[in-house]
Amino acid sequence: MERIVRRALVAAALAALAVGIAARLLGAQTTADLIWAAGTLPIIAALIVSMLRDLMNGRLGVDAVALISMSAALVMGQGLAAVVVAVMYAGGNVLEDFAVGRAERDLRSLVDRAPRSAHKCLDDGIRDIPVEDVEIGDRVLVRAGEIVPVDGIISSPDAMIDESALTGEPMPVHRRQDETARSGTLNSGGTFALTATARAGESTYAGIVRMATAAQTAKAPFVRMADRYALLLLPFALAVAGGAWLISGDPIRALAVLVTATPCPLILAAPVAFVAGLSRAARRGILIKGGGALETLARTHTVIFDKTGTLTVGGARLVATEPAPGGNADDVLRLAGSLEQASQHIVAAAIVASAVGKGLHLEMPLNVRESMGSGLEGEIGGRRVRAGSHPFIYGSTKPEDWALRVLRRAAWRSALTIFVSVDGKAIGALLLGDELRRESPRTVQALRTCGVRRILMVTGDRVDAAETIGIALDLDAVLADRGPADKVDAVAAEQRLHCTVMVGDGINDAPALARADVGVAMGARGASASSEAADVVILVDRLDRVSDAVEIAQRARRIAMQSILAGMAMSAVAMLAAAAGWLAPVAGALTQEVIDVAVILNALRALGPARGSGRQHMPARAANRLREEHERLELLLDRLRAIADALDTATPNDAVPLILEAGRIVSGPIVGHERNDETDVYPRLLEFLADKHGLGAMSRAHREILHQSRLLGRITDGLDPAHVDFYLVRDAQRVMESIEALVRLHNAQEEEIFEHVAAKE
Repeated sequence: MERIVRRALVAAALAALAVGIAARLLGAQTTADLIWAAGTLPIIAALIVSMLRDLMNGRLGVDAVALISMSAALVMGQGLAAVVVAVMYAGGNVLEDFAVGRAERDLRSLVDRAPRSAHKCLDDGIRDIPVEDVEIGDRVLVRAGEIVPVDGIISSPDAMIDESALTGEPMPVHRRQDETARSGTLNSGGTFALTATARAGESTYAGIVRMATAAQTAKAPFVRMADRYALLLLPFALAVAGGAWLISGDPIRALAVLVTATPCPLILAAPVAFVAGLSRAARRGILIKGGGALETLARTHTVIFDKTGTLTVGGARLVATEPAPGGNADDVLRLAGSLEQASQHIVAAAIVASAVGKGLHLEMPLNVRESMGSGLEGEIGGRRVRAGSHPFIYGSTKPEDWALRVLRRAAWRSALTIFVSVDGKAIGALLLGDELRRESPRTVQALRTCGVRRILMVTGDRVDAAETIGIALDLDAVLADRGPADKVDAVAAEQRLHCTVMVGDGINDAPALARADVGVAMGARGASASSEAADVVILVDRLDRVSDAVEIAQRARRIAMQSILAGMAMSAVAMLAAAAGWLAPVAGALTQEVIDVAVILNALRALGPARGSGRQHMPARAANRLREEHERLELLLDRLRAIADALDTATPNDAVPLILEAGRIVSGPIVGHERNDETDVYPRLLEFLADKHGLGAMSRAHREILHQSRLLGRITDGLDPAHVDFYLVRDAQRVMESIEALVRLHNAQEEEIFEHVAAKE
């Protein structure tokens, strides 16, 4: 009801302003003054009620300045000034109401996602019942693709469950009979049954909703920045007006001071700057839910990141293809991709996508049989193909040496291993894992540049996988094996010390996002509980938008403060001039309008990025094209790494074609790319760099890559199986690994430069 009244008041004030201007243009000055007064008085009445409520809570801010300025303007016959102030004041309240309403709708969406029904198993069949009616001990059926409605014990032989929403672990896990399934997780395999161990209200997902609700409702309301400075302006204006009247004996001087003290710089500066900041953020794909979140974001001291889907890409990604000795990597991937077309598993989708991405021809499998959680088998081209875990492929037989090496490499990389066999013989394996986002290092560096002092990672993933990411990004701390409640505790611990931002993307992050001073959700992959609970949602799949959001917020807050202080300073000078008799009331009103315009124009600077030192920016399209070239080069580097791995067990006859292939990759596209960078790209980059010598170190890397390519060329020249021994193979591997590492690091450094010189908007 209160929001409806506020909207009605601002509509009435706007109507009075427009009608009054029309009346004045027609020469009806008295009528115009009456109309403006009629539009202002309801705002004054509402303001008095609001001030009384605030005074009872011990708060006095810019509202008092607005009340005095509107009242004084009406008393002295300045109806136009009064109604303008009324419109600005009422409009600011409506904007605040909009932000609060948005937050409430988002929180309701989080609650709405909870499961509403469950399939209860009865003696005479299956009956759908409200999830609240599930009792402990009930047997519940969970179909493929459904969210587990309550916590329970799996009573089927096995189940494949995607727990990423709760634990952050990107890979679906195989749960066997008598193991636990938690509510809020997703059944990514076949239908299974569970025995409920908790009612819906006591289950995991319900607890997450309760924590998110409690954390969000516990947040302190946003106190407008202008209120802090109004406590200075109000007594100063009254003192100057009273002093002018007392010394001169002329009440007109007091009226001139009060008119000049119209608090538009305070009413307008912060909202305009913040709305401009919100608009600029939206253009960057960043949704910030209100000026309160923007101001708090500007004071960020500590940032806590989730791992899976936030610092990493999330989900299954093909890390490497490991063929058996004498095998072919493309054949392994092609057969696996062909077979996995028959599966709905998330890992299957990743394998199929990788095979299609490499342009491999996939065949439709026949007579496919899937063992949930283990693997699947079928016929492809008349051969029996199997793909799955190493127990599924090898059974009780000990894997070969190459397979043991694959398992060891998978453990080092925290990767999932899918072995592939044809007619009972293993031909290779696929390694799937979760990779670091390309922009993660840049994001961490940019946050530190913005003044963020402490950056942590908290994740439900394993310690070894988490520490690998933490070391790669040089984070200040890594907290692994943490559930939703542990994440909330971690945020609360940091929050007691400094303003803390939490960044995440899963259901398990929602309570921590709501508990943090500012919650930032990676929402590009669709609505989730994290997006509902967060104050900021990143709408594009780019982590560096987090640092952009902090930079935009800091700039908007800085401009708002500049506008407020500058407006107050200019108003103070104008008030003193009015007190001295140098400004009459009309002249004072005009002077104040000039101050208002100047303050608003300054606040609007928050719409754009900070001005550089006159340098130009590379068009965003050109920078994106350079990044796309690097992405194509990544495929060749992956192949180079695969060749180096394959040489571990290659015979001399097998080693020669592998080394020659590596030589062609390096001498062709890799060397060609680096030479093109030196002769074409770098000269263009110099146009956009303030420091013309900034590319010297990058050119030095080019020379080192070319030197390593010449070393590999010497190995490949006249290469013959008769000359291949252990040491030659090892030398070739060392050069390949050096080139791969150099080029990857060099590409990452170049992308930092591309990001620096590219136009942001």
